[in-house]
Amino acid sequence: MAKVKITQVRSIIDRPKRQKDTIKALGLRRISHSVVKEVTPQIKGNDRKGQSSG
Repeated sequence: MAKVKITQVRSIIDRPKRQKDTIKALGLRRISHSVVKEVTPQIKGNDRKGQSSG
């Protein structure tokens, strides 16, 4: 299975609780922290939910 590297690039301060929960579920802890995950439909969805539109 393919792997994807996910990096937190922005602070989660002043983000909706749903986004904070998603970042925590992905295992990200701080800005510039990266994790490598297997690509699954759940990870793809969580990756999109964690992105901000701005």
